[in-house]
Amino acid sequence: MRETELWSRLRQLLGPAYTPVWADSVVHASLGGRTVTEALAAALPVKQIWLAACLSLEVPEHER
Repeated sequence: MRETELWSRLRQLLGPAYTPVWADSVVHASLGGRTVTEALAAALPVKQIWLAACLSLEVPEHER
């Protein structure tokens, strides 16, 4: 998964206006206490970030 796909999927789930707010403010324990934005800056694998977001947003397994 590429970063562009991550942002695209997040926009589909949250909408274009809320996505950056959510990505900058929601802290994920599975990302070491980082937000999505911080995890990307720390060069964590994008797939790991997506899966953490899926858990937080309760995305059904078949849509991950």
